[in-house]
Amino acid sequence: MVTPFDGRGEVDYAQARRLALALLDSGSDGVVVAGTTGESPTLTRDEKLRLFAEVKEAVGEKGRVVAGTGTYSTAESRELTREAAETGVDACLLVVPYYNRPPQDGLYQHFKAVAEGTDLPCILYNVPSRTGTDMAPETVARLAAVGNIVGIKEASGKMDQVGKILSGVKRRDFFVWSGNDSDTLPMMAMGAYGVIAVVSHLVGRQYRQMMEKYLAGQVAEAAAIHQRLLPLMNALFVVANPIPVKWALNRVGFPVGKPRLPLVEPDEKAAATIDAVLKGVTIDLPR
Repeated sequence: MVTPFDGRGEVDYAQARRLALALLDSGSDGVVVAGTTGESPTLTRDEKLRLFAEVKEAVGEKGRVVAGTGTYSTAESRELTREAAETGVDACLLVVPYYNRPPQDGLYQHFKAVAEGTDLPCILYNVPSRTGTDMAPETVARLAAVGNIVGIKEASGKMDQVGKILSGVKRRDFFVWSGNDSDTLPMMAMGAYGVIAVVSHLVGRQYRQMMEKYLAGQVAEAAAIHQRLLPLMNALFVVANPIPVKWALNRVGFPVGKPRLPLVEPDEKAAATIDAVLKGVTIDLPR
């Protein structure tokens, strides 16, 4: 989920609590706090820990709270994950270390060290367009041997890679989540479990319905919903996430503030693209 900021650019914790509950009310099973969509690189350690605690307190047992605790530093990721566990969160999301561009064995050692430092379930996150490094399916399979690594958010956009992960990991309790909204339906057709989404901020019930239709064998109906929501999925990535989704939330009446620098609000062209798509969308999020 996005991180709401107030007019001074400070974290709006009360609005974060409201947003988490609104997301659960509109179809989501849980929320990821302080992930990429939550502008994690601009949040301080103290802001992250308070967000984890406040959102979990607000959500209670209504849904799962996943803490974004992965960074470019193994030691920092391990410590933040340990501290996050003390706030009561249900799991952690660990992104591939960015900028450093570690080799595959470095990725294995990094995630193994972080997972072994916590009792929390750990979800890997592969997003090479952001990190500069693509985690290989073979590395994922090695990491699946670590008991509390329970799955991966796969955002490479490569269906052959998704297939190799699904065939290479033998654990039945290891889950693959789509990391790109427009990839969810084809990934589920291959055996993926679900999605950690952005578009669910706006159309969570409809997006969930797409997934439920597919699981019920109503493939044509699921495909029709996918096609109907595809323009919105694409509009939310017309510039870097979460710029478009924050703009959209503000436009539909759920204030979340501006992004923090170095992110800025969309330029005139991008804003017009988002606004045009929003005119044809039924918004599920309670406001």
